[in-house]
Amino acid sequence: MKMKKQTTKKAINKLSRRDYLKTSALGVGAIFMPTIVPASVLGKNAPSNKINIGQIGFGRIARGHDLPETMKYDIARVIAVSDPDSKRANLGKQYIENYYTEKKGKANYVDVKTYEDYREMLMDKDIDAVIISTPDHWHAQPAIEAALAGKDIYLQKPAALTIEEGRAMSNIVHKTGRIFQIGSQQRSANPWPQFKHVCELVRNGRIGEIKTVKVGLGTDPAGEKWAEMPVPENLNYDMWLGSTPEVYYTENGVHPQNDFSRPGWLRIEQFGAGMITGWGAHHIDTAHWGLGTEYTGPIEVEGKADFPTSGLWNVHGDFSVTAKYENGVTMEISSAFTNGVRFEGTEGWLFVSRGDVSVTSSDPTSGNGNPALQASDPKILTSKIEDNEIHLYHSEEQHGNWLDCIQTRNQPVAPVEVAHRSCSACLVAHIGMKLQRKLHWDPINERFKNDDEANAMLSRPQRYPWGFKHIDKLSYSEFDLK
Repeated sequence: MKMKKQTTKKAINKLSRRDYLKTSALGVGAIFMPTIVPASVLGKNAPSNKINIGQIGFGRIARGHDLPETMKYDIARVIAVSDPDSKRANLGKQYIENYYTEKKGKANYVDVKTYEDYREMLMDKDIDAVIISTPDHWHAQPAIEAALAGKDIYLQKPAALTIEEGRAMSNIVHKTGRIFQIGSQQRSANPWPQFKHVCELVRNGRIGEIKTVKVGLGTDPAGEKWAEMPVPENLNYDMWLGSTPEVYYTENGVHPQNDFSRPGWLRIEQFGAGMITGWGAHHIDTAHWGLGTEYTGPIEVEGKADFPTSGLWNVHGDFSVTAKYENGVTMEISSAFTNGVRFEGTEGWLFVSRGDVSVTSSDPTSGNGNPALQASDPKILTSKIEDNEIHLYHSEEQHGNWLDCIQTRNQPVAPVEVAHRSCSACLVAHIGMKLQRKLHWDPINERFKNDDEANAMLSRPQRYPWGFKHIDKLSYSEFDLK
């Protein structure tokens, strides 16, 4: 899971990673090695040869994906779990302890601590790193606070609820020198090696000069206006709402109380943007990887979408977005396309998807029996990438790559700025869907040109005391936030 040396025949994008480090608000020299190093990275003679991990949020993704994919590595030891729903926190403790009992063949291998407030967990000096598997509106703030507390971070996508908080998160993670991995599993060989393969074929010119990328995403159905319900005694609902406005509780707007099926918050704009970020964070990231535009974004966007006019579930329905990049490529994103990413060049096309493989049982798939990897000419798929060509970062598995990088202090396959740029492209598209007119985006300054209405949508009000703007340790001048 080590990074391979990458060579390039020509610059595919104007804003490379090196350019980003020069032009971002961080400035030259802002990135440094951490001053707080967990005991687990100090070598075989250290007091502990384990990476002690705290799990933030125990829901569908944590239970079905993040925890089992992390705990299978012997270097990892999960010792704490936090959730504002005490029922879920206790189920998390039981799940983790049972896993280790079965894996290690002995009871009491670990006594997992439970917390309602993850900030208390971050104060535990025994914890080296955290996994954040929370609703979208609770992504950036705990990641920022974990970085400030000296913890390394695995964060479920999308990176942030808004572009403003995503920029803050990236700046702070860089400034503190933490190891950050976003859950863009399509970058890792297990279980989807086809994505890296296609991106390498594209980068090495196997279908000529890229003209268009078509990204197919699903949609979520609207829902009725469910009645207000009493807040369960086991749920700190005010904390669960976090920085978002106070609204009445109904189970269909939060998560199920009796199972781990797909939660209702995924379909409410207060807590996320819908499939444009839900699956878009994966597929647009793949498009960026293939184009070499991982540290920039579109320069022009125009979109349209159907939005429900009533009911609780109000994220976008059918939609289409056209985004233009400075390198001349047009990205078309639409619910009318087959779920996946299609690169179209002057000498052919390549299509890649997950096929019928999903992350959890309640996730939608790309499938319908269609092959996960297709080409205009099948011979393209067997073309060998020569030693002197571009070889993209190889990661065997996303969580394992993160753990490996915690030990080596190398950057993982999906670091924080890549995470922010993938998410910000989705959010720019979403703003285009909302305003339904052509917008001009400046990916360096991360502002729309001459458009106050669009720029007002780059952030959201943050309900006190929640939100990254209210973090006690956060200094705007220190972290160059604007």
